[in-house]
Amino acid sequence: MREYLKFYIDGEWVEPAQSTTMTVVNPATEEVAGTVAVGSVGDVDRAVAAARKAFATWSMASVAARVALLQSISEVYTKRRPDLAAALTEEMGAPTALANGFQLDLGAGHLGTVIESLQNFTFEEQQGQTLIVKEPIGVCGLITPWNWPLNQIAVKVFPALATGCTMILKPSERAPFSGQIFAEILDEAGVPAGVFNLVQGDGPSVGVPLSSHRDVDMVSFTGSTRAGIDIAKNAAAGVKRVTQELGGKGPNIVLDDASFAENVGKGVVTMMLNSGQTCSAPSRMLVPSGRMEEAIEVARTAAATVTVGDDAGIGPVVAESQFTKIQDLIQRGIDDGATLVAGGPGRPDGLTKGYYVQPTVFADVKNDMTIAREEIFGPVLTILGYDSIDHAVDIANDTDYGLAGYVAGEDIDLARSIARRIRAGSVAINDGFDFCAPFGGYKQSGNGREWGAFGFDDYLETKGILGYGTGGDA
Repeated sequence: MREYLKFYIDGEWVEPAQSTTMTVVNPATEEVAGTVAVGSVGDVDRAVAAARKAFATWSMASVAARVALLQSISEVYTKRRPDLAAALTEEMGAPTALANGFQLDLGAGHLGTVIESLQNFTFEEQQGQTLIVKEPIGVCGLITPWNWPLNQIAVKVFPALATGCTMILKPSERAPFSGQIFAEILDEAGVPAGVFNLVQGDGPSVGVPLSSHRDVDMVSFTGSTRAGIDIAKNAAAGVKRVTQELGGKGPNIVLDDASFAENVGKGVVTMMLNSGQTCSAPSRMLVPSGRMEEAIEVARTAAATVTVGDDAGIGPVVAESQFTKIQDLIQRGIDDGATLVAGGPGRPDGLTKGYYVQPTVFADVKNDMTIAREEIFGPVLTILGYDSIDHAVDIANDTDYGLAGYVAGEDIDLARSIARRIRAGSVAINDGFDFCAPFGGYKQSGNGREWGAFGFDDYLETKGILGYGTGGDA
């Protein structure tokens, strides 16, 4: 049983301003896994004051000093991988292979990319007589979700450190254990006092006072579109910068070629990763209408290979409320007339405890159906038919979201042309992946970009010093 009752503020583990706590439930067992302190306005004020004080020094730290700190963090992160993996399994039910693998590897990959990007980043550039300077924006409020905890912490904390910002991290109240260990890692790595601060809690207790705080210069939030709207409203009075990575309903256009069956099967398995709890998941598969029956058979076979349970391919969804929402949407798909290909309501056979959802596939889906429009955030795939490439692109773009898109097929020139037409922040052709590529959304999927050097921009202000080159040796 874990017990985390202190926050990391100004380089020390401190008692909260109030003695409020919350329990964390392991979604695989439905049993309490630990207790975590809940912050308040007083804790946020204290953390922001520490970050504001530290900014005066850390903002002036050399690139070499920032690189050295990040490298030290990398060493401690590697040492603490087993502890982080165990925390992920307990807080969000991630199977051991996923927790030890991709969940941790994403954080490590982003850290290595940030170090390399920082070593090559241009913070100053002279244009004629004007010096263009990119300076750290200031104190940052970082609010992260529960589905890929370390990935989302990494793409906020590491760029903020690299650019000379100071920060307050509020991890999700559903996945607080990994955030607490992350703070221990930064402490051991030697982060200067006040540069990084951790306050646990929920949205009303910590998220609202953090996003509305007058001494916070920017807020970076990852989560639902609904919560993102609230964050933006809270921050508006202070005219602070707000960046958001929100929901998605990613289209996956499968081309009509000899690799069709292979690509349909891959799309099904990819959708189920992390129990479908991925905002950039390829949740809408688009196939040629004339090959719908073939897609159904391939998808049924692929879904049957996805094992569910402890130490299986996928684990539970994060909470009972999420489980109930997904069950309701699965039933809605049936009621609306979509063809149930695999899975369906209820837990998988043999599992009587835990928030496990059957890997579910619907076919013959129309894009006006609820399951095609609403982000389900579970292991549920919808398959829609298209009559032409133009039709496929129209369906792909007929959504409120625009986070990620996918194209799978042998004709690379055709895939490239389709990728250019999809209105999304990133489009992967044939499973393309790149830590240096920008990640973020169009439309209601948010604003701003994370990953690689692109992730630096949101943490920087741009200053023009006019007449800089006049006289002297310049």
